[in-house]
Amino acid sequence: MSVRVQFIHGLEGSPQGAKARFLAEHFDAVTPAMDTGDFAACVALHQRVVAEFAPEVLVGSSFGGAVAVALLAAGSWRGPTLLLAPAQRHFGVAAKLPPGVRVIVAHGLRDDVVDIAGSRELVASSTPEWATLLEVDDDHRLQSLVDGGKLAELVRELVGRG
Repeated sequence: MSVRVQFIHGLEGSPQGAKARFLAEHFDAVTPAMDTGDFAACVALHQRVVAEFAPEVLVGSSFGGAVAVALLAAGSWRGPTLLLAPAQRHFGVAAKLPPGVRVIVAHGLRDDVVDIAGSRELVASSTPEWATLLEVDDDHRLQSLVDGGKLAELVRELVGRG
């Protein structure tokens, strides 16, 4: 049984990026290419993909994390979500998670692109049984999650929490 994962890449990411390739190797994953110059169009694209692909887990990285938070805020997605250094503050998305949605936020302690305070605020908007913050000794790219296989573990953890 393969887990369906929808990945929303960051500004410098792509469907061919390291995280997208990693997720495709471990799961039934889809990573739509986006024009990251148009935030609203990216949200609309992923709303359509959520409806068509019916993922079991949504993973958003940086810009993609902001898109994922926007999907949660709009009610377009209510499933398990993994946010990697989400940049919702940079795109005017409210730092609030809806109740009853399982979310793990991973953020690098050495991130000099997106302030970890935004991730802390996002997790604090929920409750500990629904949202968890994983502070990682890494920079913005969170490459250690890919290199050590932790990215797959986090996805599986979200699926296991149901």
